[in-house]
Amino acid sequence: MVHKDSVDETLESQTPDSDVLTEFAVLPLRDVVVYPELVIPLGVVRDASVRAVQYAKDRGEPVLAVAQVDPGNDTPGAADLYQFGTVARPVQILELPDGTLRVVLEGLYRARLQEYTQQEPFFRAIATSAADIQRESVEIEATVRNVVSAFEEATNLSSHIPPEALIMAMNIDDPGRLSDTVATYLGLKIDDRQRILAALDVGERLRLLEGMLARELSILRMERDLHARVRTELEDNQREHYLREQLRAIQEELGEYSGISGDMADYEARILGASMSAEATEKALRELERLEEMPAVSPEVSVIRNYLDWLLDLPWTTATADELDLTKAEAILDHDHYGLRKVKERVLEFLAVRKLVVKSRGPILCFMGPPGVGKTSIGRSIAQAMGREFIRISLGGVHDEAEIRGHRRTYVGALPGKIIQALRRAKSNNPVFMIDEIDKIGADFRGDPSSALLEVLDPEQNDSFRDHYLEVAYDLSNIMFIATGNMLQPIPPALRDRMEVIEFPGYTEDEKLEIARKFLVKKQRKEHGITGKHLRFGAKGLRYLISRYTYEAGVRNLERQIAGVCRKTAKLVASGQDTTLNAKPELVRELLGPEPYRHDHCDTENRVGVATGLTYTPQGGDIIRIEVSVVPGEGELILTGHLGEVMKESAQAALGYARLRGKDLLLVDNFFMKHDIHVHVPEGAVPKEGPSAGLAICTALFSALRGVPIRYDLAMTGEITLHGRALPIGGVREKVLAAHRAGVTTVVLPEENRRDLVDLDEIPAEVHRDMEFVYVANLDEALGYALVEE
Repeated sequence: MVHKDSVDETLESQTPDSDVLTEFAVLPLRDVVVYPELVIPLGVVRDASVRAVQYAKDRGEPVLAVAQVDPGNDTPGAADLYQFGTVARPVQILELPDGTLRVVLEGLYRARLQEYTQQEPFFRAIATSAADIQRESVEIEATVRNVVSAFEEATNLSSHIPPEALIMAMNIDDPGRLSDTVATYLGLKIDDRQRILAALDVGERLRLLEGMLARELSILRMERDLHARVRTELEDNQREHYLREQLRAIQEELGEYSGISGDMADYEARILGASMSAEATEKALRELERLEEMPAVSPEVSVIRNYLDWLLDLPWTTATADELDLTKAEAILDHDHYGLRKVKERVLEFLAVRKLVVKSRGPILCFMGPPGVGKTSIGRSIAQAMGREFIRISLGGVHDEAEIRGHRRTYVGALPGKIIQALRRAKSNNPVFMIDEIDKIGADFRGDPSSALLEVLDPEQNDSFRDHYLEVAYDLSNIMFIATGNMLQPIPPALRDRMEVIEFPGYTEDEKLEIARKFLVKKQRKEHGITGKHLRFGAKGLRYLISRYTYEAGVRNLERQIAGVCRKTAKLVASGQDTTLNAKPELVRELLGPEPYRHDHCDTENRVGVATGLTYTPQGGDIIRIEVSVVPGEGELILTGHLGEVMKESAQAALGYARLRGKDLLLVDNFFMKHDIHVHVPEGAVPKEGPSAGLAICTALFSALRGVPIRYDLAMTGEITLHGRALPIGGVREKVLAAHRAGVTTVVLPEENRRDLVDLDEIPAEVHRDMEFVYVANLDEALGYALVEE
């Protein structure tokens, strides 16, 4: 495109007045807008366009160049052309051998189409000239400067704008001509170019162009940034490739380079010698073939190498030999842990079967009990007794299924799950595998880990466990799985069904005393750098420490209290005092401060409406007092003491049975409508729940209604029905121990709980010696033992 310096004179001679109608041959243009005062070369191909140009040439007339709305239309009609065009003079016409023309047009002035007078064989139309509306103002001058500055930046950023165009634009004084020139060289869409042509007001035309320039500049800047980033990445890759080639050349000169073929040979030898399963070997060899075909700089190389390393590092056939000496195994278990007879017996049974049957599946055990009773620590002793490796994972707070099954290799940073990772650390395919805190697994949108454990802990399925990362089967059947938890209820039934649950009951006071004497005191003395010469613990001091400074089913807090006494002693020894302390109750109180706990004891006299119940918590057993009073009122049942829903229903069932037995109680008619029944369980800040207090509530209610006192040295537990039957409950051992600790001499239990006390080993001998156990089938039998009749 060429700007004509002599156009002003041409325009003065050829530009008609705006109200003069002139007929022109119309030249439809595709993707081109001709502006006044600019020269543009065109290729004229269509027959109608060739005839229009020849017609104007023969008569020495200009043509009306009008852009098409749709450039793809080869046969446009009158409706397919814009309303504004440019009257242009053909400066040069060159006929080509194929019948087409090469035309150079010089724009003269803007024109508005009025009507078409001919459409065949080419368009002719009447048009009027459209003169610029130009006003001088500071705003226009400022806009001109902005346009020139932006066009200069666009010229520097774009390779499609010639530098001559910038020089031309900077030398134009007329704002209208400036806008036409800049619009011609910008890569604008046909709609935007036409809007510039149709804008007769020069100020509006400059504002339109300024906005289009701003948009074009943002695109050009983005292209520049993208090009710079790509160029930088290419330079970095080329630099890395160059350095690697230099390193390879140096290694070759030193004779240290074996190339990727050496790595492939090493991997292949390891795969064939790893004794993996046939499926895993085939998978590894396929991945090795992929690795060999990849370029060394491919990011997929490190992914495949990591995968092969995981496969090769797993203990496919590596196993430890089981220690099958039952006497030695039993000695190890007894040395490390006191009590826990059922657990030790189950381990010895497995070793006995293993001794008789060479190939046997590993058991799936679940140790369930309160904190601090030795569930986790006995796992290490079991591994030691069996001569196996011990590995432990904790599932507390785990919400993602991929933590068990692993991530698929499509994810960045993918890894196998905790099961496979632990086996890699153990370097053995038959360890003792402890899954801690199995009752604290969560579930969310990422999946349910407990569902993934169904396959791991199923002896019928875990011989072909598939981790998402490995994608091959791995045999877990040789592993001895041990799960631990505090509560059985949160574990899904399907998972619970796959495990052999072994209850860990809380320790009795005598058991805690033995554990402290045999294990805890020695351990804490050693950890604090003192000996028996500096500190001695007697039976009275330890019992006092257990009963007044701890309140737990296990011995974890007891160990902390013993450590506290040892620290105080170590401080005295370290300060240079030659002293020997005997940890009697008085000294324990002096070193540890006031007693934080005080166990309840049974009453010392018989009282009306007050019964002693038994409860079971994760911390062990305890006694509760249930108080009932009958006062004049409107027949309401008042329940206080922070009772749970089930316990409230027990009280309602007791009242229902009392209403049923109203005549037997010799109560007057409408007695329950004129009296309120108030049931209260002391220690109102402590939540209380469960059905096992039903028997005690009903006994206290009957005592209050009849005015007959209840034996103070008797405690009871059991669920009550609406017809007075006593139903069995759980936690018998813990409840009986709590009753013994509180000084109770008689315990009333449902008849169906007799089987829980058949095993004398479950209850210590001193408890059997000091207490009487009464089994009842209904409330009447319980009242016969509990109420003190005159």
